Amino acid sequence: MTATILLQMNSATIQQILMFGLIFVVFYFFMIRPQIKKQKDQKKFVEELKKGDKVVTTAGIHGHIAEITDTIVTINVDNNVKMRFDKSAISLEASKALNAPEKA
Repeated sequence: MTATILLQMNSATIQQILMFGLIFVVFYFFMIRPQIKKQKDQKKFVEELKKGDKVVTTAGIHGHIAEITDTIVTINVDNNVKMRFDKSAISLEASKALNAPEKA
């Protein structure tokens, strides 16, 4: 039965199916896969945070970690000025933020 269905399809239909498959593969490797890798790297970074690390929040606040719990990070941003953030608000290490290339 499936052989007869495949024989009944004309070449244009098969080319369309192959084209959509190719578009999906390209979309996966250029869009989905890098995003999944970036999410895994961010999750690993947040899990490895420790007291004293210099970090930058998603809001752009620089400081070093004073305290850390399961979900909350307390960041010392100035002399005796501490701010509490959710762990997910920690974006990257301060050294990586300073070494980032400037956008034109």
